[in-house]
Formats: sequence, C-alpha cells, structure tokens
Amino acid sequence: MAERSFAREVEDLKLSAGEVFKGEGILAITKALLQSGVGYVGGYQGSPISHLMDVLADARDVMEDLGVHFETSASEATAAAMLAASVMYPVRGAVTWKSTAGTNVASDALSNLASGGVTGGALVIIGEDYGEGSSIMQERSHAFAMKSQMWLLNPRPNLPSIVQAVEDGFELSEVSNTPVMLQVGIRSCHMHGQFVAKDNKRPQFTLRQALENPSRDLDRIVLPPASFLHEKEKIERRWPAAVEFVRSRKLNEHFGPARGDVGIILLGGLYNSVLRTLQQLGLADVYGNSVIPLYVLNVAYPLVDDEVADFCIGKKAVLMVEEGAPEYVEQSLHTILRRRDIRTRLSGKDVLPVGGEYTASVLMQGFSAFLEAHAPQLLGNRPPVPNPSPVLADERVKALAEVVPPRPAGFCTGCPERPIFAAMKLVEKELGQHHISADIGCHLFSILPPFNLGSTTMGYGLGPASASAFNVEAGKRSIAVMGDGGFWHNGLTSGVGNAVFNKQDGVILIVDNYYSAATGGQDVLSSRAQNPRRKTNNSIVNAVKGVGAAWVRQIDRTYDVSKMRDTLREALTSKEPGPKIIVASSECMLNKQRRVKPQFAKAVKDGRRMVRERFGVDEDVCTGDHACIRLSGCPSLSVKHTDDPLKDDPVAAIDNTCVGCGNCGEVSEAAVLCPSFYRADIIHNPTRIDRYLAAIRGKVIGWLQAHREARRVVFAD
Repeated sequence: MAERSFAREVEDLKLSAGEVFKGEGILAITKALLQSGVGYVGGYQGSPISHLMDVLADARDVMEDLGVHFETSASEATAAAMLAASVMYPVRGAVTWKSTAGTNVASDALSNLASGGVTGGALVIIGEDYGEGSSIMQERSHAFAMKSQMWLLNPRPNLPSIVQAVEDGFELSEVSNTPVMLQVGIRSCHMHGQFVAKDNKRPQFTLRQALENPSRDLDRIVLPPASFLHEKEKIERRWPAAVEFVRSRKLNEHFGPARGDVGIILLGGLYNSVLRTLQQLGLADVYGNSVIPLYVLNVAYPLVDDEVADFCIGKKAVLMVEEGAPEYVEQSLHTILRRRDIRTRLSGKDVLPVGGEYTASVLMQGFSAFLEAHAPQLLGNRPPVPNPSPVLADERVKALAEVVPPRPAGFCTGCPERPIFAAMKLVEKELGQHHISADIGCHLFSILPPFNLGSTTMGYGLGPASASAFNVEAGKRSIAVMGDGGFWHNGLTSGVGNAVFNKQDGVILIVDNYYSAATGGQDVLSSRAQNPRRKTNNSIVNAVKGVGAAWVRQIDRTYDVSKMRDTLREALTSKEPGPKIIVASSECMLNKQRRVKPQFAKAVKDGRRMVRERFGVDEDVCTGDHACIRLSGCPSLSVKHTDDPLKDDPVAAIDNTCVGCGNCGEVSEAAVLCPSFYRADIIHNPTRIDRYLAAIRGKVIGWLQAHREARRVVFAD
C-alpha cells in the first residue's frame, strides 16, 4: 500500500498530441516514457523518485494497453540487470532508483552494461537527493558516469525540458550505443507545470518479438577478447557519436546576450536557482532574461569541447556552478581551456562552497564575490551597509542553537518499531551494552535520542553483514537490525545466509512492518495485503529457515514490550550455536492509519457503531518521573503542569495525535513504572445499551467521587 495513489492522475497519461498536460514532474516523466515508445520499465523505490514507481504501478493498465512491461524490481541491481534486454535487441528500456545509494547497488550490472553497450535505448532515471534534505551519504552520480562512460543528462527544472530530456536520452543512447543516465532532483520530481503532449507510442520492437526471434552479438558480451575492445570502442566511436549528437541537436542551451565580459556555465538542474539569484542581484528579470551570458549544460557528461571554448573566448572570466565535491566539471573546463590556450579566467569552488546545496542565498555570496572581482560595474550602486559576513551569520546560528533544543528525527506516532527498541533498552539495563549494527530504514532512528542505540550502518540490508567481523568468542553477542524491505532487497543472502554459512553467534532482529515503509509503503514479498498483481504473504520465518537458520522466533505483536524484552534476553543468553533470529512483526502505523481512517470515517457516517481507543495519563497517579517518555519517545507523549502543590515536576500527558497503539502503557508495565496510564473507549453512534451502561458508570463514579469528597471534608475538620 503506497503512501499515495495516482489512480486519478494517470488518466492524463492518455492525452493525445496537441493537448496540454498539467501536473507533477513525476507524472511528466512517465508520460515522456510512453511518448518515446518505451518497451519495458523497472526500478526500485527511494526518495525522490518513490512516487515514480507508484505512478508506474498505478498506470500499469495504460502501459499494458501499449504493450509496455512494468515490474517493481527486488533491488537496484535487479533493475539495472533488466536493461540487458536492450543489449541485443532494438527495444527501449528505462529503470529508476534513488541515487547515489541505488547506483552503488546497481554498479556491477551497470558496469557490464556500459562496457558491452546497447542496441536499443537504455535510460537510467536517477533521483538525486543531495544537500541538507538528503538522508544518504553526500556523493554525486557524476563520478559513476565518468567511470563507466555513461552519458549524464541534467535537464533544467521545468516540465518541457524534462520531457524533452527523456526523449533525447533514448535517441542519444541509440546513436552512441551507450546507456544514458537522466538525473532529476527532488524539486524537479515534485514541481508542477505543463507541456504540450504527444501521442503515446507502442514499442517499435517488442519483448515478445525478441523472445520469438533470439539474437546474439559476441561483440556486445563482456568476455575476452571483446571486453578488451570495448574501451577502444568507447573512445573512438561511442564518445564522438555522443558529442556530435549533443552538438547537432543543441541539447545544451544559451541564454542572455551573445557576448559579455563575464559568463556563467551551469548544470541544467541549477538553472532556477541561478536565475533567482541573478534576479535578486538585478541582473535578470522574472521572465528569465539575463544580463549575463549563460551556458546551460543539460548534458553534464560528456562535455562538448568546442561549445565550451566558443563560450569562453573573448570573456575576462567565467564562473562554473556545480553542486558538490569534487568539482568534476570545473576540472574538465580547466583542461579544455589550457589545451586550447584560452586565457579566460575560470572561477568556481574558489568563490562558491565546496560542498552543500546551492540555494539562492548561497549562490548570492558566490556571485557577488565573482562579479566584484571581474565585473564590478554589473553590481551597480550597492547599499552602503554590507550584507552580514558568513562569520557573523555563523555566530548567530550558534547563539540560536543554545536557545532552541535540537529536534532529532524520530519514529512516527504509534510506530511499531518504537517498542522494539524500548525492549532493547530494558535488556541493556539488565545485560549491559552490546554492539549493535544498524541498517537503512525507519529503525535507523533508534540511533538517535531517546534510544541512542546502534553503532554503524553500511547499506540497505547490510545490517547483519556489518556485524560479521564480530563472530569471535566473547562475553557478549552482537546485535544486528534490519527491516523487511532490506531483508528482501539484500539481507537474506548477504546477511542471514552469510551468518548461517559462517556459523555466526550473533543476534539478528528483522523488523517486519508489512511494507517497505521507509520508501513510501510499497508492498514487499512478506506484505500481508492481498495484491492482485504480485505474490505477497511470503513468510520471512520460512525464508530464514530455508537458508538453514535453526534458532528463529516470531513475535506477531511488537507492542508486547514484555515479550520483546524476554525474547531478546533469550537470544543474547541462549547456549544454542548459530545465529539467533527474531522476526518482530506489526503493521506500519502510517499505512494502517491511511487504510483504517477512511474506513472508520465512512462507517461512522453510515451510522454504524464504532469504537476508537484512546489512552491517557491519570494526573493524580503520575509522579512526574518521565521514565515512560525516556523509554518511548512517542510524539504524542508530552508533559504538562498541574495545580497540585505537592508536585514540582510536570506530569506526563497524551495529546490528541494519539493513535491508540498502547505502547506507552506497555512500556510502563514492562519497566515496572507507575500505573498511571489508562485506556478510554470512545464510542461513535452508541446503542441504547451503550447509553445505559454509560449512565450506570456515571452514577457509580459520581457516587464514589462524592463519597471521597465527603471523607476528605471530615478528615479536614
């Protein structure tokens, strides 16, 4: 169950030539694939292209009508290997994933694909998640394109440019027999706009034709002697063919005046930020007309040397704008200029930050420094009071940090993973600290407060593998944690299988929340939902036993903190050899609420009797110890002050965001804390019996309260 349905929006994918398509960037990419005659599409979800996979899944009927095959791949490596269909046959294929993490996973298949080359167009759509908003390591896809000689497109962030890049990407791939990477950032994926649609095309050559007419070309197989010739073919034929296509089709763009003392070269994805910065400096208008010549690299790799030289000749200085480190394009520009003895001064990372996201405010300082040095007349009359220096701004940030407490990322309200780590903290109190290897996924939040668990994370599904070095005799065992998404992605073989094969003695905890929850709630093999298009309900327990695991425990309700604690303790103290595997299962609360809330609201509207559970804290019982908060960290669990003069500290309180999971009460019971938590049933459309029982309870409680008050008055006298 994906976090968002595009069932309504995919109807726009049927638009014909001349009609105007309006919508999100993700949908525009899908429409561009269909207009390009793609034959098959695959991929693996991950921000910022998770919704692209969701769109493709919802658009499956549209794609099947066109004869386009789509499937969700088990991993990025699976998706990349899928492009093998375009190696021998003239069929267009596209795959997608989150970069750079996904590109790292897919690297083996991509290297072989790029070496032998392709016959049909092969397009890799990568979602670049760079900057402070990224959840992964800060790397650039540019490096992989250079390493494997794959061409990299980085279109301007508007729908017509992105759609054109998809169509051009397929042609570029076929002209040069090289797979092409299309890089789109998070803003490109989720921006809204419009473009004039074209008719969707059925694949000119289908997968069925390929199966019924097998073909093979030894020169395309990465095997000696052909593998030794691939490098030569890349340099002597594929690269020149790509450069000529980029040049003749004018894929890179020029804006602003033809000549000028200075110029700016920029990657296409940064165009909007650059234009916004120039507007703030008074050097461009709201329509994108720039005073400074701009050379926009919609093709980040390969560069067209002649175009670069022509742009730089006659200018005093040129500024290269590219996010991230190292400065690959800037280095290439230096090489081009020096080889041609062009004396234009080249700036880049000398005035712009080496790393980090290039927002308009960041670019403002770099552009000002560049223009101050090489074209101060363009800055015009500036205010006498200079902008705050970076040092002063940094001091202000530090001062603010002393007042505003940090807000670490955490689990959602009611998350079934929270009680797992509460139980782990209770076991830690008994048995001491253990080395904990974390994994990619929601459970990674356990590294942060209030749990502070976990030492390393090495990749998706690699939690158990990263604990393999600790398979030595010691007084304690290692603990490895991974989710069900990571388990099916990579963890079954590289984690559990490896642990079984090497007779590791550690504990492996698999968090099964029924979905690939961290990437948007997509189904996985073990999802409990009945999916008409995929085979679900495949047991993780059966899978780990199938590769030889003997000590396996299944917990079907992670909110049972006591059971979780006891099972963890057993795993850490068991004398049985081999890996100890715990499968802890409960549905992702976000997905559950997405499914249950509409059903509940409809039932209430229809007049049916419905009961909603809520939890609360009895102020008179709560001592204000707050241990429940330290062992839970639920966003709905907070504190409030009371009028009780005997209580100096605020008591615990539960706000209206509570989803009734009961974790707070379970933690309090397992940790032998105060019994201040209570459950209340809110009844919608109550029956006569409900009203009668409520009246009886009210009278009894009222009598008890009056009796207590009377006794209090007597004792006071």
